[in-house]
Amino acid sequence: MSNYLRDRSTGATWFFTVVTADRIPWLLDAEARGALRQAFDEARRRFSFRIDALVLLPDHLHAIWTLPSGDADFGKRWSLIKRCTGDRLLATGGGRPGHTLTASQRRRRERGLWQRRFWEHRIRDEDDFGNHCDYIHFNPVKHGLVERAADWPHSTFSRFVARGWLAADWGVEPSRIVARGE
Repeated sequence: MSNYLRDRSTGATWFFTVVTADRIPWLLDAEARGALRQAFDEARRRFSFRIDALVLLPDHLHAIWTLPSGDADFGKRWSLIKRCTGDRLLATGGGRPGHTLTASQRRRRERGLWQRRFWEHRIRDEDDFGNHCDYIHFNPVKHGLVERAADWPHSTFSRFVARGWLAADWGVEPSRIVARGE
């Protein structure tokens, strides 16, 4: 196993990528979205953090969070979100049908819904923040799920438009742009 050292900057802003186990596309199911929303609410209630940007795709999500001053434990929050999502889905009969948990997954109280790890990047400055927000909001277009960022309902894009941070027509697939007059 690699000797990976996480950045422990407190009160920082972070970009995350979290992926479903085996990239099974269950995140857009209404029940799963509800369970995930409740898990985020529970994590924010127990361990404060701000969600600056987010996009939910069928098999992964990207998020930018800002942690409170003096706090660097995003891992605790993701662990709670993953566990609560699985617990809620299991309680309602959801989860991965036909999936048998391994001994390791049972020992770690996992539900087999998520990849064990996640990817994080500490946001360095305002430009880095803007670039990662753009990446988040353009991701559904990049994956061919919609032609315009505004057409994807599972992101914070509309919040950015409402605040005047992005134009409503931002994030159109470049191949779909037609020159004026054509």
